[in-house]
Amino acid sequence: MKKNIFISITILAVGFFCLNRVQAASVHISSLKELVYYAHESNNNVKLKPGIYRLTDYLTPDSIEAKLKRNDFQYITFKGNNNTFNLEGVHIEIDTKLRELLKFPIHTNEIIVSGNGNILKGLKITCIGNGLSPGGATFEVAGENNKIEDFNITVRGSFPYGYGDLFGKGGPDVIRHKKQSGFLITGSYTRIIRCKLFMRSFGHGFYIQKEAGNIYFEDCYVEGEVRPTDEIIKETSGPAFDVKFRTWTPNREGKYIVTPGYMKSLCEDGFRTYGQNKSIHFKNCVAKNTRGGFELRTNGGVTLENCSVIGVERGFWFGNNAVAKNCKGDANYGPLLFMEGSNANVEIEVLPDESDRIVHALATIQGNNNKIILKSSKGKNRTKPLSILIGYTHPEHGEAMSPYGEGKCTKLQFKNTTGMPVIVGPMVSDCIIETIGAIGEDEGQNNTIKYLK
Repeated sequence: MKKNIFISITILAVGFFCLNRVQAASVHISSLKELVYYAHESNNNVKLKPGIYRLTDYLTPDSIEAKLKRNDFQYITFKGNNNTFNLEGVHIEIDTKLRELLKFPIHTNEIIVSGNGNILKGLKITCIGNGLSPGGATFEVAGENNKIEDFNITVRGSFPYGYGDLFGKGGPDVIRHKKQSGFLITGSYTRIIRCKLFMRSFGHGFYIQKEAGNIYFEDCYVEGEVRPTDEIIKETSGPAFDVKFRTWTPNREGKYIVTPGYMKSLCEDGFRTYGQNKSIHFKNCVAKNTRGGFELRTNGGVTLENCSVIGVERGFWFGNNAVAKNCKGDANYGPLLFMEGSNANVEIEVLPDESDRIVHALATIQGNNNKIILKSSKGKNRTKPLSILIGYTHPEHGEAMSPYGEGKCTKLQFKNTTGMPVIVGPMVSDCIIETIGAIGEDEGQNNTIKYLK
């Protein structure tokens, strides 16, 4: 039944996307100037000649001065409706010094699709240099009914880079950040197909804001970089050294200091929601070396199918009404699951990969009326015990070095075939727990525990 609902919603989204499209005129162009012109027009089928296009060749000092006079800060804005832009073989190179020349206001997004019913496909965007802005995204879809496919975006330019969120992430901060994110969606009925993000800046990968809903991702990939905390505390100069490695969250000893033994992602989350985003679907998507893989804490409900996390600080973080089927991931650098909400139905395969980094739990579970299955990967289990904490919260701000708290968990149906131990906290009641792993502690009330063979 749920599968049929998922298919119906997808068909509805496709139908809505195709609604009211008219016959488009075919246009062949060979410059960014022409692309910007047609980006403001409607009902065209535009093909840009393949090649490398440097934004600094288009945004000259005179054109920058003119843009500043009219408060136009975006590089390119696709304002038109019902266009198809065939950008296969097109590579736009963005020198990030343009952010400073254009004197970006806070949260300026650089290339924006603000029109409706457009298709953009095949574009490669590479940011070079380390020009900074007071926050923003390299690419934004703000209009409705747009489809973005086969994009490849490399994002650069943030301060400080190399520490992740150890020193804050936008306030309060030990070090004031200038973030640069990747791909922002603020328009509903957006479809993102086969898009890749390579995050080489501190900021989110794909993220959804402004209550945008009915968003569909398929075959998308986001990748960050990671760095051991042991390496960070060896620095003898730089931003971390200047603040004496003071962090914005406490470690397990209550000290605000970078602690050795952990791994930090240098970007933020791979896939992230904000607010009451509804009907967000992910199919065959992967997050690698990001802070959070899929941090989807919306109450509107999300659906994941065949999604994976690799080498992240935390894998899946769910709010209310989440559905995850045939998903998988490792717990190399942090917990695989934070279950925060209620009425979720989650199935995750635990990969056997292990590292020498400190990890305090395989999962923390709270909330009401959740159904959760954690299973081994083709019969292969981890060799190092990693506890599943039922009735416990995620650490403060999700920071791996910080301690966990206790949280209420009721009417959970949980099945564990990973062989990992389960700890049941004092705020757990009326739950059914089936497990192959041992019960390390059981402080709950009125729970049913079944040991599986």
